[in-house]
Amino acid sequence: MSREIRVALVNKLYYPVIGGVETHVRDLSIYLPSHIQRKVLACSENRRRKVEIIDDVEVIKSRSLGVYFSSPVPLGFIKELRALEHWADIFHFHFPFPPGEVSFLLSGIKKPLIVTYHSDIVRQKFLLKFYEPFLIKFLKKADLIIATSPNYIETSPYLRRFKEKCRVIPLGIDTEKYKTDESIEKLKEDVRKEIGAPFVLFVGRLIYYKGVEYLIKAFKSIPEPYKLVLVGGGPLEESLKKLAEETGIKERVVFLKHQPFEKLVALYHTCELFVLPSVERTEAFGIVQLEAQACRKPVVTTELGTGTSYANLDGVTGLVVPPRNEKALADAIKKILFDEKLRQTFSKNAYERVLRDFDVRRMAENVANIYTEVVKRA
Repeated sequence: MSREIRVALVNKLYYPVIGGVETHVRDLSIYLPSHIQRKVLACSENRRRKVEIIDDVEVIKSRSLGVYFSSPVPLGFIKELRALEHWADIFHFHFPFPPGEVSFLLSGIKKPLIVTYHSDIVRQKFLLKFYEPFLIKFLKKADLIIATSPNYIETSPYLRRFKEKCRVIPLGIDTEKYKTDESIEKLKEDVRKEIGAPFVLFVGRLIYYKGVEYLIKAFKSIPEPYKLVLVGGGPLEESLKKLAEETGIKERVVFLKHQPFEKLVALYHTCELFVLPSVERTEAFGIVQLEAQACRKPVVTTELGTGTSYANLDGVTGLVVPPRNEKALADAIKKILFDEKLRQTFSKNAYERVLRDFDVRRMAENVANIYTEVVKRA
């Protein structure tokens, strides 16, 4: 029988906030094996401290001044960490969360530290100059660092520095949730009627690093009747709508807000292929690619030196193209759309690989093994 281990999972925000890292931390809290006891420490989006039970897990949300430069500014976070010190065997941080990481360094806590390194700090280069010494000290303090792909270890200047204590555990999804059933089949019919033509799909926030403007420009050379469906909404929505109009394809670009889960699954199953045209290393993995693959769809993605080209293997599960290159995007989309045999091969390979390598239960078991290893060392 496995020894009980108590783990404090620490991230900047938590459900119901929806984001790639937030979803990953929630999945861990759900799927970790039963001998791993867990609590979650995150920040609220306001000055009110909350303690909630979510998915049978205690979630502590520290007071916060709000979110600035993509991170909440917590109040009393050192106190929250110290309160957990007496309970936890391990602290498992999800990087980047600069205020939380500095708080841990200042807390004086001596318990083992595991860090899942989700992404370099990309956009806030000015602030990074001041934060870098703390970042390096924090990674030095970590007992082990989990990287979500081997690609990121090789291309991140910080992970390369600590390569000897990095372990690769890819992100995972619950593939069972993406299977079709009677309700999904009904929704697929609704989607076909709603869109009215075969379509290429993008899912994600309409923000700077997703590169959707290049996808819209690329779509000008994709012939009718194909449409482009963009699911997610975001701050760039209006400017992207204007771009679609200027490009002359306004009638073939469909903008949808965030969709209920079953409708999203139906969209994945109904599309011809999925495209993730990201342009910055902020896109550290692109878990939406796994969701599309679980629905047997080939993927076109960009080479960023991150997990995007690990989740989608060029020439195996889809095609990988240079970022910021609408011609390369268009050529890859057309190559898959107009070659039925290739599309079927990519679809089969994608489905088999996501089941084999990216299932959430395997991911959680691998993380639990890391916990066991670190506790034995302590």
